[in-house]
Amino acid sequence: METKEFIKNTGATFTPIGLADYLSERLLSYVDSKNVSVLDPSCGDGELLLSIGRKLFDKNIDFNLNGYDLNNDYLNLAKERLFQYKTKFINDDFLEYVDVVKNQLSLNFLNTNISINESVDIVIANPPYVRTQILGTEQAQLLAQKFDLKGRVDLYYPFLMAMTASLKVGGVIGVITSNRYLSTKSGESVRQFLNENYEILEIVDLGDTKLFDAAVLPAIFIGRKKNTINKIEPNPAKFIKIYEELNGYNGDLKPASDIYDILNLSDSGYFNINEKRYKKTDGILVCHTTKGHSWELLSGTEALWVKEIDKNTFCSIGELFKVKVGIKTTADKIFISDNWDNLGDERPEDSLLKDLISQENITRWGTSAEVTLQILYPHFSQKKKKATIDIEQFPKAKKYFERFEEKLKERKYLIDAGRKWYEIWVPHHPDSWVLPKLVFPDISLTPRFYFDEGGKLVNGNCYWIAAEKQEDIDKLLLIQGIANSKLMTKYHDLVFNNKLYSGRRRYFTQYVEKYPLPDFESSVAKSIINLVKKLNSENNLEKIATLEYQLEIKVAEAFFVSPVFKLD
Repeated sequence: METKEFIKNTGATFTPIGLADYLSERLLSYVDSKNVSVLDPSCGDGELLLSIGRKLFDKNIDFNLNGYDLNNDYLNLAKERLFQYKTKFINDDFLEYVDVVKNQLSLNFLNTNISINESVDIVIANPPYVRTQILGTEQAQLLAQKFDLKGRVDLYYPFLMAMTASLKVGGVIGVITSNRYLSTKSGESVRQFLNENYEILEIVDLGDTKLFDAAVLPAIFIGRKKNTINKIEPNPAKFIKIYEELNGYNGDLKPASDIYDILNLSDSGYFNINEKRYKKTDGILVCHTTKGHSWELLSGTEALWVKEIDKNTFCSIGELFKVKVGIKTTADKIFISDNWDNLGDERPEDSLLKDLISQENITRWGTSAEVTLQILYPHFSQKKKKATIDIEQFPKAKKYFERFEEKLKERKYLIDAGRKWYEIWVPHHPDSWVLPKLVFPDISLTPRFYFDEGGKLVNGNCYWIAAEKQEDIDKLLLIQGIANSKLMTKYHDLVFNNKLYSGRRRYFTQYVEKYPLPDFESSVAKSIINLVKKLNSENNLEKIATLEYQLEIKVAEAFFVSPVFKLD
């Protein structure tokens, strides 16, 4: 059994049998040749090759299989499993066979004169899912240079590029990756590459179905390699999306034996598997090519609802405010605590301990009294510029910091930047904390947009929006009301499609900045602001529930749609 650390560092996650069979079947539905060559560039124990080999044999199609893998133990296992088929295995890194010449991918065996460029009819793959920064600086730089990669990318992207080069024009690819590229800003280059090189046939987002041991939310991409010379208008691509249903749906549930059963059924809707509920959605994929827009995986009804809200949008949050991430100490256990008082005489000076809003203590309309966090903040404003304290002037803080001096000095990037060893890596400007601000956690089951006027600092697991002008305060309150509504939660789920396990949502800057807003001068916007002011000062749970009910009505009225009282 591979360790989690091994899986993280190598991306080695073997494909479940059911998923391999589903992918093979879908791929072969687009193949009409009687003689095919198949490639798996990271074959592991050979499950994908074995599955497609069996199906090709059953369909009486002549075939040869090609498998690459760095791990010779895996490859030996694959050889044993596929002994009955015509198979060629290569114990090597598939990416080492790739050269980029004049921005065109050309795959060549480096030690021979045999080219595999455009040599296979089918690519079936579950390539490693590893962030390039985990690979090590040298390997990451080599990949970036070879494939012209920018920023932090996942290893499956260069694999996609290399697999595409090996595929014949008109050949088909079926690849299992993380679903992140479908919706994130960092996945934009992957979406662009797929759009440019493939007629997209199917997308299957398997979300939080937990088909893998690793914490990866998988998606399947099936495409046909384009002829870039004779371009033909492709047919609309189809999508299927399956997520665990955690919003309290109590309607009719269709029985299913497992996720693959749901996938193979023509029905959409809600399904029950061993007391777990899943929602399946299908429809036509909308592949936006405009920069900053992700792909849409919406049913017809969902698309109409989103379109209605967009039509009645006055502006987005990002057009008015910059959404910022909180403080990054890079040593939270040293700088952040809920028990500074327990240090006694070693407790740093009061003037350096600041109240902190964090994932642990933020609520929708306030902060939790159960978790009182403070941060040791060695920064101050000097002539409106950010400055760092002289610890000689703060003997208690100095004594405390010196206990962790070795650990803090391990942050060499801070020292190399000419900073003091006891500084916070990203402290923000001290003057900015006194501004009224809206704060929300990066990851949360439900929206928790909290309005702070108390000068609290914001932890790096949260984002914040500051009101730099008096007239901006009401705008933040309007945003708070809309962002905390069930209507906007539904919009978030449909448009950004980025849930983690157990229904947790990601509230990235790139999503929240796209939240729609109504006209601030409208009567309904003013009603929302008044309701939010009451909610921010109310402690009675029954009154809060009543106000939230009224809020849902007004938010829906602002966008000319029906209220969302319960998510489905």
